[in-house]
Amino acid sequence: MTTTTTIGKVYRVHFECKAHLPIGSTLYVNLLKDANTSTNLVEMITSPSEYPIWRTRRPVVITDVGGGGGSMNDTTTVLYRYCAMSHAVGGGGAGAGGDKLERSMHSNKSMVSLISAGTSLAANRNAIHREFGPGAVVEAEDPWETKGHRDLLVTQSSDTSLNGVESAQNSTVGSFSGNNEGVMAPTRLPFRFRIAQSAEEVRDEWNNRDDETFRLYRQSLEDRGVGDDTDLTESDGDEQREFSKSEEVQNDDKSGQAVRGSLYLVCFHLPIKVGVSIKEDGLLEWCIEWNESLLAKTTERSQDILDTYSVHWIGTATLPEKPSGNSEYSEEELEPLHKMLQQMNCTAIFLPNVIRKAHYYGMCKQVLWPAFHNIDLLDLSEAGFDQVALDLAKDSIISDWDQSGLDQWWSAYKQVNRIFCEKVCSLVTQPDSIIWVHDYHLSLLPKYVHMQEVVTFGTRRSKMVFFLHIPFPTSQIFRELECGEAILEGMLHSSVIGFHAFDHARHFLHSAKRIMGCDYDTLTGGLIGVQVDGGKRTVVVDISNVSIEPYTTSMNLKDPKVHEDAVTIKANHQHRHIIAGVDVAQRLSGVALKLLAFEKLLTEYTVWQNKVVMIQRMIIPNSRRSDEIATLNQVRGLVSRIKASFGDHVLDYTEHYGSSLPIKERLSIWLASSCFMNTCVREGLNLHPMEYIFTRKEPIEPGIVIASEFSALCSILNGALKVNPFDVQMTASCIDKALSMENAERLGRRHRDIGFVGSCPSSKWTKNVLRDLREVTLLNYQRDTLNDAAMLDKIICTPANPLAIQAAYEKTSKRVIILDFNGTLVKKEPTGKYLKREILGTSGQKPPTKVMQALRKLTSDRRNTVFVVSGDTQENLENAIGHISGLGLAASNGACFSWPSMPGSPHQWYNFEFGDDWTAVKQVALPILSKYTARTNGSTIKLSDASIGWSYYSCDPEWGGLQAAHLLVELEHQLAAFDVRFVTLKGVIEVVPKMMHKGIVVKKILREVASRNNGAGVDFVLCIGDDVSDEKMFSAVYKFKSEENDDYNNVTASPSVKPKSSNISVTNARVMNEVRSLRYRNIDEEDYAFTITVGKKTSTNASDNSSGTTASHYINDASDVEDILVTLAGGDVSQRSLSWDFTENVGVDFFA
Repeated sequence: MTTTTTIGKVYRVHFECKAHLPIGSTLYVNLLKDANTSTNLVEMITSPSEYPIWRTRRPVVITDVGGGGGSMNDTTTVLYRYCAMSHAVGGGGAGAGGDKLERSMHSNKSMVSLISAGTSLAANRNAIHREFGPGAVVEAEDPWETKGHRDLLVTQSSDTSLNGVESAQNSTVGSFSGNNEGVMAPTRLPFRFRIAQSAEEVRDEWNNRDDETFRLYRQSLEDRGVGDDTDLTESDGDEQREFSKSEEVQNDDKSGQAVRGSLYLVCFHLPIKVGVSIKEDGLLEWCIEWNESLLAKTTERSQDILDTYSVHWIGTATLPEKPSGNSEYSEEELEPLHKMLQQMNCTAIFLPNVIRKAHYYGMCKQVLWPAFHNIDLLDLSEAGFDQVALDLAKDSIISDWDQSGLDQWWSAYKQVNRIFCEKVCSLVTQPDSIIWVHDYHLSLLPKYVHMQEVVTFGTRRSKMVFFLHIPFPTSQIFRELECGEAILEGMLHSSVIGFHAFDHARHFLHSAKRIMGCDYDTLTGGLIGVQVDGGKRTVVVDISNVSIEPYTTSMNLKDPKVHEDAVTIKANHQHRHIIAGVDVAQRLSGVALKLLAFEKLLTEYTVWQNKVVMIQRMIIPNSRRSDEIATLNQVRGLVSRIKASFGDHVLDYTEHYGSSLPIKERLSIWLASSCFMNTCVREGLNLHPMEYIFTRKEPIEPGIVIASEFSALCSILNGALKVNPFDVQMTASCIDKALSMENAERLGRRHRDIGFVGSCPSSKWTKNVLRDLREVTLLNYQRDTLNDAAMLDKIICTPANPLAIQAAYEKTSKRVIILDFNGTLVKKEPTGKYLKREILGTSGQKPPTKVMQALRKLTSDRRNTVFVVSGDTQENLENAIGHISGLGLAASNGACFSWPSMPGSPHQWYNFEFGDDWTAVKQVALPILSKYTARTNGSTIKLSDASIGWSYYSCDPEWGGLQAAHLLVELEHQLAAFDVRFVTLKGVIEVVPKMMHKGIVVKKILREVASRNNGAGVDFVLCIGDDVSDEKMFSAVYKFKSEENDDYNNVTASPSVKPKSSNISVTNARVMNEVRSLRYRNIDEEDYAFTITVGKKTSTNASDNSSGTTASHYINDASDVEDILVTLAGGDVSQRSLSWDFTENVGVDFFA
């Protein structure tokens, strides 16, 4: 495999092909693998004396990227094929060229047209015509006649140039070792193969399958058992089907039995009930049973899920008071309990009492619970939702909201999540295990687990689901939480994030967009995908509904006592119509509003005074004591008032301590009731209405559900009467309607819901969520491995190896380091965030101290030339890093630059001359920009030497994006007469000269440094950038390497240069006048080039319309840039450690 000392090494390869092409045709070599050039479609030339032999005009630069994909047995490989371009006879217009293009698809059996069946013929013509002119026809060699799948060759959108269309750089995966893992997928065109290090001249023959360079492709066909006459499309989709199958049942073991996948259900409370008693011998006797929780082991779950997965439950267990009266159980006493839990596939976590209270009663119940239910933190006390602060020292409860305790609560919250992380990681031993985290108590756990996996294994190994069972607040409420961004980040480390209602999911999507800057979109199959960390990974947002357990409910309904109690309830209330309700004693349950509506019914609908009774059960869980006390006081007052006005017989009110009413008691109430009523103000999942509907299935007469429009069930139950509980009059009318409804309508309403209620138990819900997990896993798998045809030209480029860069640096002596600023030396926040904590540009924003120190060390080495090339203004750039002596600066995307200055000397700035009347451009553009600036809060105009920019970085991201789209159209129309182009990136629209880009100044720097010392050349180039404007820098590096030793007259000279200020008395002649020679003495020496993009991106060719990169490597973020620079400067980065809070970027891509 490739060694560290060869990564980054530059090879120059000449291509030669014998091709009898029609007059007027041109041959191109299309580089598919590790061909980091300015374009991946390289033109070849011939002459009358050499025809039909075609050669590349200058060598193609190949760099060893390492990573296995471009290496084989210590060699660097390049994959390629040839393409021919011709024009319609007589030049032809677009129509003539298009007709020939269309005819060539059918007439030439040995070539395949570069056309996508996924877009219109006209769109593909336009893509080719933009690159090669009207009438162009481009065809690729195809000796195996795989043209039946030509639609899989071109997958870019219709507005992509051919450079973007046929950019299949890095289009194969893995090493080519003769097995099936590294071969080209069956849907791809044939490819050729060469070793870059080989000095042997290779002459290919157009479309000849017997060429030696087709050997690897022929071998790949043989490995798949494909003969010469086999249809290569027969095995389409095999990888996807095999992948999906392997998700359900993993590899077979030696016995031939299928190995079940592992599923870990992680919840704060284990779904169990624990009891204890003292035996005759004085020892404790434990009793454990599953409770009614959605997560508990049920008959349905056992039949379905346990057949496919090995399920294990992890969580805390609530222990009863110790019979002996002592406060704590000893480890010895708990040992039998652990063994019993182990037999139930459960692992219990017992938290220290102080930490448990601060986490659960403090952070969860007093901060997160009200916030997630859309309660403004400032309204907590005034609205009656006064909280309880925990005095950790005294272990007592103080009845006032005191936010000073938030730090302790948040610390305990993180500590509990860490404890769960340690336990989960100790149990999850197999890769691809599924960890399903439930509810807001453990929102940081997905991030913590994956961080630990990266530390331990170097990569994420498990798949994570996070499901929230309570509402999610609006982004405005969620932003009030100091810890909100950390919670979002924790959740977004999951592969699937689930909600019970779209309202909750919508609020989450808005928060992710506005707080984290994460875009989202709909995916195939009706899923919603959130693009995490710049689109490196997709997280699916799942809206999945679940009902009751039909089997368990039916078995309880068979108990005769349930029906006997129902008869007793009816008799006790003299067979009146019964309105039933079971609610938690919290203000958000809306019980007070329910009672007000019932009072209104009795007042205005007097006919019901002797015909109706309300059975109201209040559950007191003791989790939010102050709220519970206030609610009970209010409800008791209303109950007393109603009874005083209408008699005791109209209300049957009782209170119950615990987390729920026993199921048999509930079922008796449902059987006796004509109507179920829920008037919650905010609510997550509540299964009582569905349990009521199921209980009253045939042959029992149907009942009516009155549901609050603020409940999650409102969007699920189609047959319910829906009310706004704050509209007391309307709610009373709905009660009257429910009580007086004809039986036919009652039957119809039950029929709408009974199908769902009786057929969607937790087992089916679990399977549906895991199905969505498989789909998103497959989506990310296809993105990374290119099994999806739409990604054929998009391979994730190779991660950078700092040790390889250091090895090359130490072996060389003529080094050039070129760095972008924003997003590279300093971190940038996502444009999509609603509020940015940093301002746009470099004014007031400087690189970290370690980066500054590393730059000083690097610039002090006379063997180095270090430049920072930024899109910002000269003034801002000088203020940020201009004090570093020996550091070259280029501002305004390279329009002006200053060569490295001596210590104590001011920077001398020079401008490139692009021949544009920039004053005239400003006169047209500035009035338009001023108009949009006045109408868009937060936007600003940026003026620099050769660009005019409009920044909407600090605007509301949605409003700024809309305005930017309209502005771009208007600018394009008004500036059509000028030789300018428009660049959109990072929340900025810029108008720049058409010929200006960062590559101009990079080429100028490299040529100048290489010409020193009588043309000593450059043997090390490190170029790092983060966005599309930096792609021109990468292309310039490869073009420079390709042009070395060429005749200067054959290349494009750099634009002329002039001093920016008349105060420069002595100009630098070498800067003003480029040396007109590219013949350097190091042409036969080893040299290295590293082009590195910040952020994982797909490899493609340089194009303003492409989202890919021409860089040879990638790193994750600006902290990795710091590591590289510190390493080259001789510093130590080993002290960088993972932080649980992620307050410091650690250089590890946790979203990968």
